[in-house]
Amino acid sequence: MAIQTEVLRSEGGFGVNEKVIITDEYDIKNANTLEVKNSEFANCSRRDYVLRLQTNASTPSGILSLFVASATPITLDISSINFITGHIIGTNANGSGFYAVKSETTVTVDAIGGVTAVSELLTTLKDSIPSGEGWTVSYYDTGNANQFSYNVGQGSASGTILWTAHVQVVSADW
Repeated sequence: MAIQTEVLRSEGGFGVNEKVIITDEYDIKNANTLEVKNSEFANCSRRDYVLRLQTNASTPSGILSLFVASATPITLDISSINFITGHIIGTNANGSGFYAVKSETTVTVDAIGGVTAVSELLTTLKDSIPSGEGWTVSYYDTGNANQFSYNVGQGSASGTILWTAHVQVVSADW
C-alpha cells in the first residue's frame, strides 16, 4: 500500500504535515528529542529528552518500573562516555506528595554496546513523600545494548504516582 508523505512546509515556520517544528520566532517545538552538535567536533553531542511514566498501587512493593519515553529507553552511542543529568519529579494524584531529585551519572558504552555506570550522584531537591511511603529513583542500564533509563519505585504508596524527567546526555566517542 502506498503511503502519502507530507512535504516540509515553511509557511508560519518549518513543519511536517500540520505540526510546526520551528516557529517564525525560531523556537523549536513538538520535537521528541533535541540534539546539539558542533560541526567541528563530530564525535560529541548533547541530546535532551523529556520522559514520563505512571506507576500505581498494583505494582508490588519493591518491584521497580522502567522509566521510559514511548517504551524506548535512551540509546547511547557505541564506544562512548556519557555524562547524563536527569531532573526527575514524582507526584501523587492529589498533589499532596512529591519527590524531586537530580541524578548525575557517568556512563561508558563499550564496542559491543555494554553499558557501565561509572559513577552516580543523586541529590534530593525536595522530599515531600507522605509518611510511611518509600519513593525511589536510581539509574538503570536496562541490560540491553546501548540503553539507559531510570528505575522509579513507589514502595508502599497506594494510588498513582506520575513521574516526569528532563534528561540531558552529553556524549563523546573515543
